[in-house]
Amino acid sequence: MKTTISLKPADVKKDWVLIDAEGLVLGRLAAIVASRLRGKHKPQFTPHVDCGDNIIIVNAEKVKLTGKKAEQSVFYYHTGYAGGIKGRTIKDRLASAHPQRVVEKAIERMITRGPLQRQQMKNLYVYAGAEHPHAAQQPKPFDVGALNAKNRRV
Repeated sequence: MKTTISLKPADVKKDWVLIDAEGLVLGRLAAIVASRLRGKHKPQFTPHVDCGDNIIIVNAEKVKLTGKKAEQSVFYYHTGYAGGIKGRTIKDRLASAHPQRVVEKAIERMITRGPLQRQQMKNLYVYAGAEHPHAAQQPKPFDVGALNAKNRRV
């Protein structure tokens, strides 16, 4: 009789993955990264354990959006004051000082919320430019654009 193996946090082996986001579609990139952060690509996936990989995303400012989402999709936030709801389009946020936050938010919203999500999001490193300080971890490049032709826009 075979039993289902449930990983313990001490048994988890995490890899380092490098993804270049230049020219990739934001939603498709976020879905693939969220799945890898959770660890669903591994045969020993355990839903209540952080068994995903450490993911580094570079060139987050060069991510693409399809259709008119750049002008029409709005991120809303509240200042904390009465009547203090504000919004900025994705195009404005990508042109701001922190364009990597667009990619971080897209991925964060695709992972189930709770303490496990907060732990898994600590394994995500997003950088606006091409440079990253994780060369010592020897990340393996992962080409998201080669998985499906729809993942890349020119």
